[in-house]
Amino acid sequence: MPGRAPSSVRGRTARCLLRSLSPLASVLLATAESGAANRLDKSGYHLFNPVPDDQLREMSTDRPDKTESPHTVDAGHFQVESDLVSYSRNDDESGGGDTRVESWAVAHINFKIGLLNDVDLQTVIETYNHITTEDRVAGPTTRQSGFGDLTSRVKVNLWGNDGGTTALAVMPFVKFPTSQDDVGNDSVEGGIILPLGVGLPAGFDLGAMTEVDFNRDERGGGHHAEFIHTIEVGRDLLGPIGGYVEFFNAVSTESDTEWVGTVDVGFTYGLTANVQLDCGVNIGVTDSADDYNPFLGLSVRH
Repeated sequence: MPGRAPSSVRGRTARCLLRSLSPLASVLLATAESGAANRLDKSGYHLFNPVPDDQLREMSTDRPDKTESPHTVDAGHFQVESDLVSYSRNDDESGGGDTRVESWAVAHINFKIGLLNDVDLQTVIETYNHITTEDRVAGPTTRQSGFGDLTSRVKVNLWGNDGGTTALAVMPFVKFPTSQDDVGNDSVEGGIILPLGVGLPAGFDLGAMTEVDFNRDERGGGHHAEFIHTIEVGRDLLGPIGGYVEFFNAVSTESDTEWVGTVDVGFTYGLTANVQLDCGVNIGVTDSADDYNPFLGLSVRH
């Protein structure tokens, strides 16, 4: 496509950059290159020339864990990943206060479409939110509900989409302030995500992610950086049932903010090769995190 460097040039550039970072990157690249030698060439497929069904890679989703997948949707196909329902609760008694915040999210959707074999476009839609904030000291209870913000993301797989024991991707994103009833913060925000996947012995998989967000300050009109790191281990458990355990960590550079940490557990159930159910719970391990967040989700590929 015009304006897009050939895949061989992009591949050489990525290899040179990553080899300069650390010996670990060189080991990952060597593993990726050995797997790439035998992979099926699907570079000729695109949005208007879809990958044939018999060449589709195994469906990979960016849910239910918080660690994003390094794999993209096959060219010319689309995938819908949805929080059917999600609930979170946080009790805060810091500073002599006593506040409870309960949130419901219904039918949040990530709509993904494969543009090229290694590129997909994603639109995240926060369809409906309901937030109840109860201040047990001051007395008032506030309720907010409505449509949330809209986020646009582009995922580019650097290697490992169709083979190999490692995979890496880069995913920039921008969030647009489209929320109702002050559900969001009425500000444009964005960032970049680097998800990594590694195949482990005995059928286990390791996922890790580094993310840098540029968010609006809670106080004032500026923006600050927030750094997110995750690590998770998953495995097929019994037939179509899989499970994972994950640790999530977020640290903000804004003054007077605490780090957010959660331990997350979830399960997936593959109804077919193109339909997956999931459920799980994220449990806060720091005061600034939600106390718990159970959810139920569905992913469908076409």
